[in-house]
Amino acid sequence: MAQTLTAKGRATKARIVEGAAEELRERGVAATTLDDIRSRTGTSKSQLFHYFPGGRDDLLLAVAQFEADRVLHDQQPHLGELDSWQSWQQWRDALVDRYESQGDQCPLGSLFLQVGRDRPGARAIVLELMRQWQEHLARGIRALQDGGLVSPELDPRKEAAALLAGIQGGVLIMMSTGNSAHLRAAVDTATAHLRASAADAQPRGRTDHRLAVP
Repeated sequence: MAQTLTAKGRATKARIVEGAAEELRERGVAATTLDDIRSRTGTSKSQLFHYFPGGRDDLLLAVAQFEADRVLHDQQPHLGELDSWQSWQQWRDALVDRYESQGDQCPLGSLFLQVGRDRPGARAIVLELMRQWQEHLARGIRALQDGGLVSPELDPRKEAAALLAGIQGGVLIMMSTGNSAHLRAAVDTATAHLRASAADAQPRGRTDHRLAVP
């Protein structure tokens, strides 16, 4: 049964989760104990188990949700405003900067290694993250279509899915090599593909006289 918390209780729980996230980023998941988190957040043992009855696993899942939310938050406001090529470039730069700053660490991935990716709560977090991320991208592609900047024949959801897959692959390679070239290439190639479709985006009923035969 879900906990019913007061406003103060929700604020306390959020403070514990945020403090735990910072501790885990600094120390690493495997090296961080509940005592470390208690010390970081100024929380008693009874208080910690009040908000996270399942102990470490419950807390790690809460931090995983926090980190998943951070993935999208760090791309804003650009991810929510993909209605021009300038906004796409700004989003691309914010995305690359985020992962370059993160380096070869993946807090979210490390958390799932500890709690298990097949655990229902963990899988739900990943599925919702990917759903929201893909929907933001698809909405952006539809905005470009509405502005006549890309072909109306493109399927926004499929294009967004392919772009998201490229991002995830680029991040994985960067974590292994420390090089963001593949991430940059994935986003730049996908964007170039969208731009190239602009030739098919000419409004119906108009003739391009530059191509007319005299």
